[in-house]
Amino acid sequence: MKSRILAALLALGITVGAPAVATAADASANWPSKPVTFLVPFPPGGSTDFIARAVAQKVGEKLGGTFLTENKPGAGGTTGAAYAKRAAPDGSTILVSSLGPFVISPHLVSNPGYDARKDFDYITVAVQAPNVLVVNAKSNFHSLKDVMDYLKANPGKMTFASAGNGTSDHLTAALFWQETHTEGTHVPYKGGAPAIVDLLGGQVDASFSNINTCLTHVQAGKLRALAVTSAKRSPLLPDVPTMEELGFKGVTVTSWQAFAAPKGLPTTIRDKLRTAIVESLNDPSIKPKLLELGFEIVGNTPAEFTKFQAEEYDRWKRVIEVGHITTN
Repeated sequence: MKSRILAALLALGITVGAPAVATAADASANWPSKPVTFLVPFPPGGSTDFIARAVAQKVGEKLGGTFLTENKPGAGGTTGAAYAKRAAPDGSTILVSSLGPFVISPHLVSNPGYDARKDFDYITVAVQAPNVLVVNAKSNFHSLKDVMDYLKANPGKMTFASAGNGTSDHLTAALFWQETHTEGTHVPYKGGAPAIVDLLGGQVDASFSNINTCLTHVQAGKLRALAVTSAKRSPLLPDVPTMEELGFKGVTVTSWQAFAAPKGLPTTIRDKLRTAIVESLNDPSIKPKLLELGFEIVGNTPAEFTKFQAEEYDRWKRVIEVGHITTN
């Protein structure tokens, strides 16, 4: 997945170099008069980093300012989120993150250094992508019914790989077990790629993998996709039914990347930035590459994102508490 994202970055003419630090500037009518930092709380090369760099370049062109990308990884994204929270709310620092620091890590990391419900002004969810229930193409699981029958007959015997404890694919599996009153065994890995390697090798039975991670293997016939977790079928996997179609409305899940700012961002800057972000995502030089990687463009309003964040925060809090999930 990382190699595909790096290739897409190169195709957009974007380089991944040393972090750049933006200069703090007072909010003003002529924003952005000074450099703006898109702060990514993860290492370079991942999905969130790709979104930030692609949008930063295009937003800079549209607004006539300098937009830089800085990576500040650590503690499941909470290190960078806490850093962003402490920045001046003047439009000089914008947090670009996946859902983890916004709605998952606060329930898993002790004292993350911020309150996700109070310390940010939410600007827009940029993109989202479903998870896909995949199995080895050589397995005996040909449908979700096959999986359900096996889980009911063999509680705790079926293994589900994930990119690590507390990740989206882990929590989707936990949500699936809770909603279907079944039980599987979670097998965490250090990233989505090694999880897929063992799934391809037959060491684990299944995974609720992000579509970005598993798509090429499904298309190559090495993995079998049984269901997608989005509300609608993915245009990249049009023959694969949704969990809702198969009768499980409570297992509708998407991974997402979004933009937020330290609390107190002037609404004039917020609205100006949100408009430029949405225009950039839909730019002909960017949109096709996003769709090719499995992303769906969202671009919702600050009010919609704020409501969505609160709902997601409460949802994953329940899943983590019911499942007794920890990062250990």
